[in-house]
Amino acid sequence: MHIGWIGTGRMGAAMVERLLESSLKVSVWNRSPEKLSVLIEKGASAMPSPAALASEVDVIMSILSHDEAINDCYRGQHGVLSAGEAALRGKLVIEMSTVQPKVAQSLASDLHRLGASMLDCPVGGTVGPAREGKLLGLVGGSAEDLDRAQPILQQLCRRVEFMGPQGAGASMKLCVNMPLMVYWQALGEALSLVRHLPVSPEKLIDIMSDTSGTPTAMKGRGPAIARLMSGEAPAAAAFDMAMICKDLRCMLAEGASLAHDMPVVEAALSAYERAIQEADLGDCDGTALPAYWSVRKKNDAQSLKSNDH
Repeated sequence: MHIGWIGTGRMGAAMVERLLESSLKVSVWNRSPEKLSVLIEKGASAMPSPAALASEVDVIMSILSHDEAINDCYRGQHGVLSAGEAALRGKLVIEMSTVQPKVAQSLASDLHRLGASMLDCPVGGTVGPAREGKLLGLVGGSAEDLDRAQPILQQLCRRVEFMGPQGAGASMKLCVNMPLMVYWQALGEALSLVRHLPVSPEKLIDIMSDTSGTPTAMKGRGPAIARLMSGEAPAAAAFDMAMICKDLRCMLAEGASLAHDMPVVEAALSAYERAIQEADLGDCDGTALPAYWSVRKKNDAQSLKSNDH
């Protein structure tokens, strides 16, 4: 099976590496070609355009940062759809970006008119689980297409769940991401109440990690938060705050489309945006938010990047 992969950012590159390690044939395309060099060294083949990729492969996969990127890669001048019906008929597309359901549904409709099938299959997890094949796959589309996709998804995911018709995977991904994104802000505010105590950040995080309100993510990310609170510079981001803001905006837009108010998400988005504006944390991991907020005082911007706290 020949897989074509579009979008080799942090997550996309990690998943391609996983597929290559599973001895699958993978061709790749990215809007920033310089990001392909490592994957080519590991055995992937570079393609000149999404259309050329679509013409050569059996299955097309993509994970892109936002709606505009999807539109460009699929509907642009040399996008997947420009390959035409002769190239796309009978092929399966697995689109893994975190977007509103309507974006996935619209793309699936365009692909269907050219004879291709699509699953929306965003994944839960970050770069580490992606490299280890331990993501959570959330699938919308047809059960028959999921059967076709299983040999690939089983290489990437520890668990694959069929959520319903087209767009259902996208809906579930917004649901899955929301509580943790809100939690990072709540944790920062909670820690601000105890930073004055004669207790190390490591001990504070250890205690918080042993409470009933703590998500499982704290097991792996708690030590990183403690290091930031102690003054260490941020490590490379697994899921940066700029992308978190994009997801939160998607959640608010989807909530509005369903006539649901989301005051907690609105407040969390405001907190992330303030941290990005005040301390230039847009490219920092989401775990920088609780560390930042725990030291920030009213009307006093702090900087994690400069360790000025």
